[in-house]
Amino acid sequence: MSLKIPQTPILLMSAVYRKIFPEVHQELAYWKKRASQIENEELRKQALASIDTKTFHCEGGGIYALLAKKNRKDAIAFIVAFQTISDYLDNLCDRSTSLDPDDFSCLHEAMIDAVTPGRLSGNYYAYRSDQNDSDYLVDLVKKCQEIVSNIKNYDELLPYLIQLVSLYCDLQVHKHVALEERVSRLQSWYEEHKETIPDLTWYEFSACAGSTLGVFCLVSYGLSGLLTKAHIDNIYHSYFPYMQGLHIMLDYYIDQEEDLEEGDLNFCSFYETEQELEQRFLYFMEQAKKYLHVIPHKRFHQLVHNGLIGMYLADKKVKKLNNYRKMVKQLLNVAGFKAKFFYLNTKLYHLIRT
Repeated sequence: MSLKIPQTPILLMSAVYRKIFPEVHQELAYWKKRASQIENEELRKQALASIDTKTFHCEGGGIYALLAKKNRKDAIAFIVAFQTISDYLDNLCDRSTSLDPDDFSCLHEAMIDAVTPGRLSGNYYAYRSDQNDSDYLVDLVKKCQEIVSNIKNYDELLPYLIQLVSLYCDLQVHKHVALEERVSRLQSWYEEHKETIPDLTWYEFSACAGSTLGVFCLVSYGLSGLLTKAHIDNIYHSYFPYMQGLHIMLDYYIDQEEDLEEGDLNFCSFYETEQELEQRFLYFMEQAKKYLHVIPHKRFHQLVHNGLIGMYLADKKVKKLNNYRKMVKQLLNVAGFKAKFFYLNTKLYHLIRT
């Protein structure tokens, strides 16, 4: 059954709790069972951990399936499979046994393949000793391919998806190599792109590349059958860089203490002062809101914009940060009532689940 695209916070959260989350959890249950059958112990461990600890990525991404209308379940199947690939590969690069950029690049060919029907690059594990995943990664890729191959005029959509996915993959390679190489690699990579985004620093550009929201938005719209060439271009530029940048900067903001403990790169750490970080958050919020005005269902996308702010700032990890009260209050005040609604709603959701 097709759901109307929500235009208010209450209608959005109602659709999320009644339809999106249950359908996302159903898809994840299937992939968790598949992950448990992986023969290699290390690959099985990382696949299961990526699902257990990052379910909220699929839950959040699943909201975009509402844009697919009657093909919502196909959109959810794509979003869960694609995000599961992303989270699994992130674990393999971040928490596993390698620091080899060739290994990371080879693994992430799976994400390019996932949006390119008919393409399979071969052995994604070619540069690592852990090999037999019992076709887990290939099956995730094939599920994504199966769904996008049904999108009308997919050839018009594909270049935009390849651009977003390629940026994402490049980021994952550069930020997971040996610690002493990461910043210089990311800075060199930024130099290749800075003419198109002169208002961003290298670490802000890196954040913008690290989100999958643009992919989910475009694929979901594509599955609706209502996507035009003009819409594709407008959606791409509405989500990249600012909406995606806001998403990942919020993600890095709440993970600062955790990343410090784990020795992981955190883009928020490169701001010289808390005030500078706050001002750049406000800039990303303003720019994202401005660009969302030119795409279909702009009120839905503005709800997602407010939801990102409210839901991330409501995360329990925020309380571990210095001066978090001032930051949270300022961002919520500027974002407005709807962001505060999502903030309180998320707090209540966490309370019910504990």
